Amino acid sequence: MEGLRVLGDPYMYATKYYHENADELIYIDTVASLYGRNNLTEFVSHTANDIFIPLCVGGGIRNLDDIYKLLRAGADKVAINTEALKNPSLIEEASKEFGSQCIVVSIQTKKVANGHLCYMDNGREPSKRDVLEWVKYVEDLGAGELLITSIDNEGSGKGLDIDLLKKITNLVSIPIIASGGVGSKEDVVEAVKETSIDAVAIASTFHYHALKDIIEHSATKDYVEGDLSFLKKSYKSSQFGRKNISEISIFDLKKYCIDMNIECRI
Repeated sequence: MEGLRVLGDPYMYATKYYHENADELIYIDTVASLYGRNNLTEFVSHTANDIFIPLCVGGGIRNLDDIYKLLRAGADKVAINTEALKNPSLIEEASKEFGSQCIVVSIQTKKVANGHLCYMDNGREPSKRDVLEWVKYVEDLGAGELLITSIDNEGSGKGLDIDLLKKITNLVSIPIIASGGVGSKEDVVEAVKETSIDAVAIASTFHYHALKDIIEHSATKDYVEGDLSFLKKSYKSSQFGRKNISEISIFDLKKYCIDMNIECRI
């Protein structure tokens, strides 16, 4: 999960995706557990004031009070990974306190010799939990949804882990969001048609499409953060130097899905 780049103000992206008709937004503080923090509350509140689609927030959630603060700030759901692995009873307690519809168990998984393991700290540290055993366990504890991310495929643009998703969807009945590896419209269609997943979470392909606006306005807009020089150098390549990852708008992806006989809101 290393090699992350700062690409700009998340609020700007959230606003753009909202107007492009995204179905849901997912915010994850990728180093929250590593640094023992949870500082998304103010940001969530700011976003929820202007954006009126479901908002799922994760990163650094350690107890019921953390969940309460995020829901109070405007989140519709919370995604829990590290603390769920360390303290599974939190899933049961949270689902009883706030309702299972609010509790998403985020599962960062990597392939090992004997199957797939769950990872903590946003994919940095392995646990001893087998993914297929874990998904069934957390469903029994009261999780309302699963966010499955393939560490092996993340950022690669080589597609979602279809084989793993098939195994998971055969084991549980709660909704599953698949993440990690989408690089094209075809990747999304393949995953939806080949498995029983309920949704796909996408970052890079949407972000790269949005970066066209950042490049055009980077000299004047305050929302740009980080060193974007690598983008300007490779912008003419149309893929920002990232093999296998296309630039896709939400509208174009949804239109393509409809053309492929996949129902979605547009």
